[in-house]
Amino acid sequence: MFRTLVVAAAMALAPITACAAQEAGPTDPQIAHIAYTAGQLDVAAARQALKKSTNPEVRAFAELMARDHAAVNDQAVALVTRLQVTPEANPTSTALTEAAAATHARLEALDGAAFDAAYVANEVAFHRTVNDALSETLIPQADNVELKALLETGLSLFQSHQAHAEDLAVSVR
Repeated sequence: MFRTLVVAAAMALAPITACAAQEAGPTDPQIAHIAYTAGQLDVAAARQALKKSTNPEVRAFAELMARDHAAVNDQAVALVTRLQVTPEANPTSTALTEAAAATHARLEALDGAAFDAAYVANEVAFHRTVNDALSETLIPQADNVELKALLETGLSLFQSHQAHAEDLAVSVR
């Protein structure tokens, strides 16, 4: 199952690579939409975990994910509002949403320790993939200095989330 989740996350972000391969790469409005979408999806995953898990460590992690990703998204909304930029839906944000819906359905069918292990494995894969996309494509392609700074701040936070998820994965196997 972990391999399936990793493949789904990688496939969801594959359009970022395709966008980057184009001469212009993703635009700032597309980058903003991708980053916001990824944050919203992780908040939704955290809410699912809070609904299903009884493991205190998993619940604490999910609470952290919901709080941190919502806070970064609030900062993103404030920034694009101030800059009068409208985030633009794109194939990457659409693919992320579709992959997350499939993962949500898969996780919804699980309970107990099986759910906990699958949720945490998904969080590891999701953060790894998003962090790679941020560092390799989204941050380098961002033109606006403030957007780039917000993405860099997010990357630092999300790298700590990935490490936390990797540590948690050891105890919920």
